[in-house]
Amino acid sequence: MTAPVFVDTNVLLYWRDSRQPAKQSRATAWLEHLWREQTGRTSTQVLSEYYVNVTRKLVPGLPAGDAWDDVEALLAWAPQPVDGALLRRGRAVVGRYGLSWWDGLIVAAAQAQGCSLLLSEDLQDGAAYGGVTVRSPFTLSLGEEAAAYGAAPAAVARHRPRGRPKR
Repeated sequence: MTAPVFVDTNVLLYWRDSRQPAKQSRATAWLEHLWREQTGRTSTQVLSEYYVNVTRKLVPGLPAGDAWDDVEALLAWAPQPVDGALLRRGRAVVGRYGLSWWDGLIVAAAQAQGCSLLLSEDLQDGAAYGGVTVRSPFTLSLGEEAAAYGAAPAAVARHRPRGRPKR
């Protein structure tokens, strides 16, 4: 099985946006692939953003009941909760890479779930953030995903541990 793949809000929105048929088709293909491989991951932040944008900003908007059905289905991906640990990790990501707060939380959630690939159109295609590489689902082919993005390497501390030396 390949490594988990984190899906950002914009991919979910294109899945439901009939005004952009080419992007809708690619987003649908990616989501179907991730369901089939059982490698899709996301966060509660993404699901919240999706629900608000798909019901209020998308034209034509999705009825609230249909949007909730999507969210309910995506709960099967065990979305990363926004908790104290994620906020701390997000702050570290923002400080290290200079991302916006919301993008930092997305990267932090992908890291927390062991994702080596983050599908997003909002972040720079090809950028790498601590073991997570951002790729646009509209430029990355489905076959490339499995070969190029294996399991994320474990983080290795670059600093000596604090405190007294062990004897």
